Amino acid sequence: MSATPAPSLLKRLSPAAWMALAWCAGSALSLLFRFRLPGESQPSVWPSVLLFRWDGLLTLAAATAVTLVGCVRLERRPLPALALLLAGSALGSTPLSVAEIPLLQFLAVDVALYCVAASRPRRTAAAALAMALATPAAYLTVRLLSGWPVGTSAELTVALTAVIAWLLGRATHESRAHAAQLRAQAAAQAVTAERLRIARELHDMVAHTIGIVALQAGAARRVIDTRPELARDALGAVETASRETLSGLRRMLGALRGSAPGEVSATAPLGPSPGLADVNRLAARTTAAGVRVHVRWLGAPRPLPPEVDVSAYRIIQEAVTNVVRHAGTDSCQVTVERRGKELRIEVLDEGRPGRTGGSRGSGYGLLGMRERVSLLHGEFSARPCPGGGFRVAARLPVPEAVR
Repeated sequence: MSATPAPSLLKRLSPAAWMALAWCAGSALSLLFRFRLPGESQPSVWPSVLLFRWDGLLTLAAATAVTLVGCVRLERRPLPALALLLAGSALGSTPLSVAEIPLLQFLAVDVALYCVAASRPRRTAAAALAMALATPAAYLTVRLLSGWPVGTSAELTVALTAVIAWLLGRATHESRAHAAQLRAQAAAQAVTAERLRIARELHDMVAHTIGIVALQAGAARRVIDTRPELARDALGAVETASRETLSGLRRMLGALRGSAPGEVSATAPLGPSPGLADVNRLAARTTAAGVRVHVRWLGAPRPLPPEVDVSAYRIIQEAVTNVVRHAGTDSCQVTVERRGKELRIEVLDEGRPGRTGGSRGSGYGLLGMRERVSLLHGEFSARPCPGGGFRVAARLPVPEAVR
């Protein structure tokens, strides 16, 4: 339930904005270098006559328009948009009367190469790099065939910057893919760990029920001849416990069958599993820690299957823990409502607005709660409230045999 900070100004700029800024900065510097700056005896690059004529200015305006269109379309159609950017860089070099495409006119292309390599598949990124390298080569070839001078060394620098931008983009792409793979593995491990924990609790429930069955069956065998009414009560208790346990096994074993076996017997808890009867104790402990927990009980008390009882307690426990760790509030409300066919749970707080839940931390709390509810074929939701705060709600069906 951590608050999401607002992104910085640099991160809010889109790739199209970065390319447009690179083109404008490169064009401005190209024009600036053709004037004598303070401390210089002459301009670093002599301006051509075409640059100050109407046709030269018109060519620069057309190159700028073509480049800006390519910037806008790069995200949807990367290769055609890159072709427009390359055409703009070549067209914008014409009024400068230079023997090559200057590096400043190629900055927008370098930014586009980085974006394509970072966000697109390898085949698209390789095609973009080939187009970027072919454009300066074609520009020099046309000048050579026309008998004009060429700037081969300058174009090698342009090609080198294009390759560097492409490599940086591919490195970013691989880093993002690796991070996504790590997140997927962490989520899968969290699901497996949660299923194994549920399996341990189910093991405790089954062991407890089998122990009851053994005791009641032994008692019935001893008194069946002398006290048949006691034997009848004992056999009824055996039947009830067996039905409840069998119902829980049928609902959960299918989902838990695919979990990794793991070494869980040594760490399985030996005491009885917690349930809704322990919610008030949980609320008292949390209140003593500094966050008041108001528990509201709705509906008539009735017995619940052990797996539903344990899961309901774990959901409340994890939600209250998220309130303590992330909400930044001093109180929360827990509502437990027993209906005829279902059990409803709600944990509501009025903490900081804009939180996204505890699943963004290292504990995967929301993921574990969702997995528990899914295994019991229930419904789960966790989302921020419109006016601030956070709401966790779960609906767990109660089997017919227990109702």
